[in-house]
Formats: sequence, structure tokens, C-alpha cells
Amino acid sequence: MDVLSAPLAEILRPETLSDYAGQQHLTGEGAVLQKAIATGTIPSMIFWGPPGVGKTTLAHIVARSLDMHFFTLSAISSGVKEVRSVIDQAVPMQGRAILFIDEIHRFSKSQQDSLLGAVERGIVTLIGATTENPSFEVIPPLLSRCQVYVLKPLEVSDLKTLLEKAIEWYRQQGVVIVVEEEEALYRFSGGDARKLYNALQLVVTAGGSGGEVKITNAMVLSLVQENLAMYDKQGELHYDVISAFIKSVRGSDPDGAVYWLARMVEGGEDPKFIARRLIILAAEDIGLANPNALLLANACFDTVHKIGWPECRIVLSETTLYLATSPKSNSAYMAIGKAQDMVQQTGDLPVPLHLRNAPTGMMKRMDYGLGYKYAHDYPGNFVRQEYLPDKVKGKKLYHPGQNPSEIKIAERMKGWWEVRK
Repeated sequence: MDVLSAPLAEILRPETLSDYAGQQHLTGEGAVLQKAIATGTIPSMIFWGPPGVGKTTLAHIVARSLDMHFFTLSAISSGVKEVRSVIDQAVPMQGRAILFIDEIHRFSKSQQDSLLGAVERGIVTLIGATTENPSFEVIPPLLSRCQVYVLKPLEVSDLKTLLEKAIEWYRQQGVVIVVEEEEALYRFSGGDARKLYNALQLVVTAGGSGGEVKITNAMVLSLVQENLAMYDKQGELHYDVISAFIKSVRGSDPDGAVYWLARMVEGGEDPKFIARRLIILAAEDIGLANPNALLLANACFDTVHKIGWPECRIVLSETTLYLATSPKSNSAYMAIGKAQDMVQQTGDLPVPLHLRNAPTGMMKRMDYGLGYKYAHDYPGNFVRQEYLPDKVKGKKLYHPGQNPSEIKIAERMKGWWEVRK
């Protein structure tokens, strides 16, 4: 096979931590995986993050660095039989075997149950990779025996390192790449190394197998838009479609939303994956403008879980259209973001004495709870008192949105808290 036609991401897959780009919080000097490899002891673990950020590569590096036997299974094509076969092969290896399961969130409960004994006894060290929150998809007994490490989209600096590495590899193959503009490559990749390499390979292939290839933003955008289908080989298009779906609902376009829903239905998407996104949408983008949206989205998830395909497509459609046509507000999303920023900046501020719990006599003598006003003892079940720590008292974190529901909330809050600036 022509080396230039082989997947670039596979050709340039790093073999050591020193060649690995990104995830410095896990792989940098003194970080958890670097320490684990240095000491030669690693726990079972689950790598959770978007596609193309190095989950599979990191598993290979761990196994190679510790000289451990490496077994790999795909949750899409493997079942209990394949799991047991690997475990049988690993028994004589006396704990020196890693079992890597890609897309572990797709494993059924019975498949995950079949792993428990081997993980508990140390027959295999499990490394799972998932793009889904493992709290939802991995059974508690298995999850409790694994460390969960979150992998993040790659930074531009990481992508630049990968691009330079690829350019040097092409130079060794006799292809000179001149990057006149690189923004489109980074923008298209979205922090995904595989997308970056796929786009680069597409541009180089279009420029011929030899000589010089000049890369511009216009060239990248043109070629990528014409060849989006090629990127679905590893599931990247899946994330583009869900992104279009989310943005259509957020943008209050029911036609666009139901179209992208149909694309996912026809593509065989996991309906629970769609339903979870609807719950997030209801809270993040509709919120207090229509609190019933969250109730409906949660009911949708429960119903999808109960009935499955194909009937659940109707429930997903109803919920999608309801959310798309609802008034929008991200005030709850913004409020928690501001509150987290404040906590990060100010640290763990002391709880005001009047708000503290006072279960013992000593605490009462220390004035815990002294001066607290019980709201229900006052007219309208409201009384003004400070609920924030002294250092940040009076700060306003929630700003009602401009929609009928929150305009009423704003009027009520103004009457209660007109003194709070």
C-alpha cells in the first residue's frame, strides 16, 4: 500500500509520552499518568473525552511503557464471549495484561458484569475509552473500580505541534508543504487531532503525490466541505450532526432541528444519546423562560429508555419541536458560570454565622445560627437578610432573561431585593 494513502493519524500515532501532544494535566511532569508509568503501577481507568484527543493512543503508550500485554475490544463488535476469551488468555500473564475497550459506554450491563471479576482480581487492568459521561453508561460496581480521567479538546499550540510533525514527515516522503495560512485547519479540527490530520491529508492528496503543496484557508475550506463524508470513518460526522441539531434547537428553528434529528435517527444513533442532549438543551438554552421544557425533556429520556426504537423517534420529535419553539434563556447557565468564577477567585469563604448549622450547645454558644430570620415567619414568606459571605455580599449573579416568564421573576425579585445592587 502507498504510504501516502495510509491514514496519517495512524502513521504518526505517538509511541511515548514525550511524543504525545496535549493532556498535560494527565501526562505532564509530575502528572498522574506520568507518575503511574514511572512507578510501574497503574489502576484500571476510563478515559472520557471527545473524539480525536488521544484516548486510544494514551492506552497504547501506557501498555508499551510498562511492557504489558495489550488486548483491545470494540464495544460495537464484541460481546461477553469475546470478553471471556481475553480474560482466559490473560490469566497466565499474572496481572501484566491491559484490556482496552473502545466506546465502553456501548457495552451492555451483562457485558460490563463479565469484566468485574477479572478487574477485581487483577487479572486484567481495564482501560476504557468513552465519549459519553461514564456516570450514565458504566455500571456502578465497575465504575467504582476505575479512575476516571477527563481528556480535553487539543489547544491550538498542541495542534500546531502535530501539524509541524506531519509537515516534517511529508518532507521525508518528498512532499514539501508550504503553509501560507493555517487558521482553517485549526478551526476545522475543533481540537481533534484526527480531523486535523484528515484535512491535511486531503489537501496534500488534492495537490498531488509529489512536489510542493501550498495550503491556504480557502483551499482547506473548499476541499473539506466537498468531502465531509470521508471524515465519518471514525465517527467525526456524528459530532458535527449533533452540533447542528443543538444549534438548530437553540436557534428556535423547528425545521432544522427535526431534520438533524432525522439524520441521527436514520444513522442509527443511540436514542438515549439524543435524549440526554435534549435535557441539557432544556436547562442551558431554555431554562426559566419555560421551566416545563426540562420536565418534558426528562420525561422524554424516561420514555425513550422504556420503549426504544422505532417508536421513541416520535417522542424525540415531539420534545425536539417543543424545545425549538419555546422561548429561550441561558440565565441559569450564566448564573452558575459566574458563581463558579467567583468561587475560583475568592476561594472557600466562611459561611456567615447566622447561616451556620447549630446542632450542639457549644455551637450555639459560639453564635452559630444567631440572628437567622426564618422566612416563613414574615409577610409573604420573605425577609431581607444576607445569604452571601461577607466578602462578596451584595453581588448579583442571576440576571433574569428578557422573556415573559423571567420578566415576572425580575419584577418579583426587584420588590424583594431592591437594595441589592
